[in-house]
Amino acid sequence: MHLFLPLMPDANYRPISCSFYDELEARATTGQPCTLTYRTQPDTPPSTYHGTIQDLYIKDKVEYLRLHDGFELRLDALVAVDDKELRNYC
Repeated sequence: MHLFLPLMPDANYRPISCSFYDELEARATTGQPCTLTYRTQPDTPPSTYHGTIQDLYIKDKVEYLRLHDGFELRLDALVAVDDKELRNYC
């Protein structure tokens, strides 16, 4: 299954903090399953998705993650990974 959940096409990408990116890299390196909490549109309730991060990559100057099942997500859509909330990182 391949799901691709971008933000609105005209939304400017906002890079996430390097410390939070490090959290994602650690999970990808160890193959640790995680729960992603994300929001693809502003002012909407967050959604969750469970899986294992396979890859972190950049396309057209936007950072994404890809899970083993093909689920892809822009990193600026993330709200939290497991118990780590993006807003708590600078």
